[in-house]
Amino acid sequence: QVQLVESGGGLVQPGGSLSLSCAASGSIRGINGMRWYRQAPGKQRELVAAITSGGTSNYADSVKGRFTISRDNAKNTVYLQMNSLKPEDTAVYYCNADVRSYSSFSYVGYWGQGTQVTVSS
Repeated sequence: QVQLVESGGGLVQPGGSLSLSCAASGSIRGINGMRWYRQAPGKQRELVAAITSGGTSNYADSVKGRFTISRDNAKNTVYLQMNSLKPEDTAVYYCNADVRSYSSFSYVGYWGQGTQVTVSS
């Protein structure tokens, strides 16, 4: 079984920074793409940032220049560094990864449980 566990959320003032991490554990043979999504109250879940296994990243326009996604393949972990945070960044942040376990012939998408990020003065 594969699990994704996020950490690092919390309350921060506008203009502040937070760093999120998401560690995958279990019977993992390989991880392909890794992503961060967020969902604000009353809104649909949206893709924030994504990174390939080779390290190529892309971002939603709303976070470009402020957020940085990275990964440590040896630790099966993806990170999201969030700077210059705005109140509109307030949401539950979820990580998502395409994981191939030793019991599977294909990659399967897994989700973390989510971590709350609140930007408020």
